[in-house]
Amino acid sequence: MILYPAIDLLEDRVVRLMHGKFDAVTEYATDPVEVAKQLKAEGAEWIHVVDLAGARDGARRQTSVIRDIAATGLKVQSGGGVRGSEDIEAFFEAGVSRVVIGSLAISAPEQVLPWLDRFGSDRLTLAFDVQYVGGAYRPAIKGWTDVLTVTLDDVIKAYDGADLQHALVTDIGRDGDLSGPNIELYQYLARTYPNVSWQASGGVSSLSDLEAARDAGAAGAITGRAIYEGRFSVEEALSCLRAV
Repeated sequence: MILYPAIDLLEDRVVRLMHGKFDAVTEYATDPVEVAKQLKAEGAEWIHVVDLAGARDGARRQTSVIRDIAATGLKVQSGGGVRGSEDIEAFFEAGVSRVVIGSLAISAPEQVLPWLDRFGSDRLTLAFDVQYVGGAYRPAIKGWTDVLTVTLDDVIKAYDGADLQHALVTDIGRDGDLSGPNIELYQYLARTYPNVSWQASGGVSSLSDLEAARDAGAAGAITGRAIYEGRFSVEEALSCLRAV
């Protein structure tokens, strides 16, 4: 399983949101590039970078920071505010290895499907951020401010027949609160859609959480707050995930 340490950017600062709320921000560092260098020094190969302002209002405001992070040699998975193919191209030009497509992956699969062929399915990650509402997991868009009536399964089935390789699912109700990942959800996804490499996101608080996500069938795990608050180091996490 790939470990994706997370850097969430807001006005060039490293922050975490509680349950995706922009009025519940914790700041961890003021130099994202130095944070990335430290994560690399501890053994990270990939890093997950989110431009929160871009995710919220569609305006990518921190491309230069993302470019500097990519220049460290880390493989960067990044998104926030992708609204068209030109946004994807801009991320690639900044050195991003894999671009994350969030709201459009949910609201406009007919627009995203051709991109899987055009850019290569290994270079795109679709992000399905969900809340459990009315007995089902329902996607949220626009920086998690709008929860839809369709279900997560409805959205995934829109990609039937497509070469979808990478997708991350964040349980918003657990994101940033160290309550543990939604293991049952990832078990269901890995079992029901085995051809997709699922990334677990939200709630990771311990090494046992990472092990549980791996054992549930997740191909990757995104974690931020647990690292920044010293629950475990990148080095410890990688060692844990290598041990079977």
